[in-house]
Amino acid sequence: MQTVIYMVRHGESPKAEGNERTRALTDKGMQDAKIITELLKDEGIDTFISSPYRRAVLTIEEAARSAGKEVLVIENLKEIVFAGEDKILQDHEVYPLVKKMFAEPGFSLPGGESMTIGRERTVAVLKKILKDYKGQKVAIGTHGAVMTLMMGHFDSQYDVKFLFTTSKPDIYRMEFDEDRLIDVTRLWG
Repeated sequence: MQTVIYMVRHGESPKAEGNERTRALTDKGMQDAKIITELLKDEGIDTFISSPYRRAVLTIEEAARSAGKEVLVIENLKEIVFAGEDKILQDHEVYPLVKKMFAEPGFSLPGGESMTIGRERTVAVLKKILKDYKGQKVAIGTHGAVMTLMMGHFDSQYDVKFLFTTSKPDIYRMEFDEDRLIDVTRLWG
């Protein structure tokens, strides 16, 4: 009995408003969320789960609503805390930091968490989802680094190079037999 996980990376989000938890989506991000709804509408998704960050919830919320479902928020699916819970890092700051953190998984900035800690936190959630929703189809509203860490746990090709080839938004359909990853298909782009 296969379990299917849809990793849905959030859409474009403005880095000038709110904080990491409250940032919403840009107009483009909202339009892309409509496309995600269309892409997922015939997949027969049973459950929608998300990071608590607003941009991740907003990216899958319409798809869940159109399927007659609610979005279940799980705190431990939040993005890696790069430099404190509320601090927004601009792309020119975060990209070199992410490269360093993948190269040195134990490294973190003050107030941040390492990739090792982030991987342990998020992979534990994914394993619980695979157990609790066995045989079902589950969409997860997520973030680039977190998605990469979870996917990379099951297949090492999903690494920092992979992360930098993904887009905002993005969708990867992962098929599992028990807790063994057997296939990945990109649905976006």
